[in-house]
Amino acid sequence: MTQDPNNKKHSGVWILAEQTNGRIGRISHELLTRGRALADKLQTDLTAMVFGCDIPDDDLQDLIVCGADRIIAMEAPELTTFLVEPYAACAAKLIDEYRPEILLAGATSTGRTLMPYLAIKIHAGLTADCTELDIEPETNNLLQTRPAIGGNILATIKTPVHRPQMATVRPHSTRPAEPKDGRTGEIVRLEAPSELLSSRVKRVGFTPSSDEMNIQDAETVVCAGRGIKRGDNIAMISELADLLDGAVGASRDVVDRGWMSYPHQIGLSGKTVTPKLYIGVGVSGSIQHIAGMGTSDHIIAINNDPDAQIFHIAELGLIGDLFEIVPVITKKLKEATSKNG
Repeated sequence: MTQDPNNKKHSGVWILAEQTNGRIGRISHELLTRGRALADKLQTDLTAMVFGCDIPDDDLQDLIVCGADRIIAMEAPELTTFLVEPYAACAAKLIDEYRPEILLAGATSTGRTLMPYLAIKIHAGLTADCTELDIEPETNNLLQTRPAIGGNILATIKTPVHRPQMATVRPHSTRPAEPKDGRTGEIVRLEAPSELLSSRVKRVGFTPSSDEMNIQDAETVVCAGRGIKRGDNIAMISELADLLDGAVGASRDVVDRGWMSYPHQIGLSGKTVTPKLYIGVGVSGSIQHIAGMGTSDHIIAINNDPDAQIFHIAELGLIGDLFEIVPVITKKLKEATSKNG
């Protein structure tokens, strides 16, 4: 969709709001934060499109209260759960009719599947797994920043010709939008045309993951860095995390050395976390790692190097031997737990 043959201008910022079992998910509110900032810079409106069936009015209204100017909900029983072909067909119809300038989705399983397929169908560009978005002042083009070359650098990408400019955004890379009293907007409910709902794929079932706590969902994350020296010392980190009802994260060095598995990795080449409490144990604080945890509410760092980069963003820094500090913290937590029954 490089040029509009009718010269109808592309305008407006759109997000793909996701629903599960009819309820709007967290990623939708994170995208509202991103989309609202872009829309304000462009002095345009923010629209959330959502596909599903019988989505509660309160959930749609909540998107308005949290930053959207308009909600377009296209509904049919066939859209209750995600299938790429009907979702893409419905999205393409809305894009052709409304012609947004920017379309954002989460880099979730839904976004990662839908957006590439949709981009091909409508001949648009797509930048995947963005960690930062901005508007170029001179051109009003979308600046899409993402990790590249194994997470060692950040690349900023533009799509100056094709519209809409499309990007998926890494989950937990920003805070969900907060409600604002007095916000109003338009909610449009549309019945999905039957000819758009066919699919060559059939959903036969769903089995939830039985993995241990997802670090992206944890309110407390204790992260092991290279300073723990060897894999056997992960047990010390795990014990501290358990006492705090938290999850164990890892720096890239720890994963590369085989001390922990990739699902624990935090950083540009791993996951982005936004816990209420992040504790870095032996973490130096590379730029790549900080990009994955820098938006944590509270950051505590334990490192024997007073010049470690992690101390630049830490709210509390403990300079010393982690093998002396962590056991003391663990002991004190056990004592406190015992006293409280």
